[in-house]
Amino acid sequence: MNLSSLDPRLLTAIGAVIAYLIGSLSFAVIVSRFFGLADPRSYGSGNPGATNVLRSGNKAAAILTLLFDALKGYIPVLIAQHMGLDNLTVTAVGLGAFLGHLWPVFFKFEGGKGVATAAGVLLGFSPALGGMVLLVWLAMAVVFRYSSLAALTASLAAPLIQLQAQGWSPRAMTFGVVVMSALLIWRHEANIRKLLAGQESKLGQKAAPPSAP
Repeated sequence: MNLSSLDPRLLTAIGAVIAYLIGSLSFAVIVSRFFGLADPRSYGSGNPGATNVLRSGNKAAAILTLLFDALKGYIPVLIAQHMGLDNLTVTAVGLGAFLGHLWPVFFKFEGGKGVATAAGVLLGFSPALGGMVLLVWLAMAVVFRYSSLAALTASLAAPLIQLQAQGWSPRAMTFGVVVMSALLIWRHEANIRKLLAGQESKLGQKAAPPSAP
């Protein structure tokens, strides 16, 4: 099929839907099942993400979850760019993968907060942008040991770094970064309350085992 012959709006929609389906693969649940662990939605924060999988005590499962969650954001964006698609379509693909993680169609729309997937998307948009945002996350995580605080700080930093680097050009990509950051902060609402109350769990802190039904 000659992609150049397709209506640009249709191409953008197709790319976003395919990326959404890829993003809907909840690797926290998939990897936990592979390792014979409890469903990450049943303990700790209940979030199907790498940080909560780490609370199971299985570092290998957490690392794989982190890697695959990032790749499902990075690879669709990279493919879209290598196909020569415009910035609007590339941005739609990135947002599609991110939204798939937040509301996965294959897992009853019970998704994670999207930190690793957003990082993958940002690295796909621009390695420099993604790298700088990751450095912000890493610095906060090392100093304060709160994954949620690191994620919130990185979310606030991402649009500022993007605007500093490229301004509003390309506008679609900048808009995509702002939308992901806003959604990341919104998804961390419960963590913000826990941080303010001094009740947030630190990185590597094991969760209590899930209670019997």
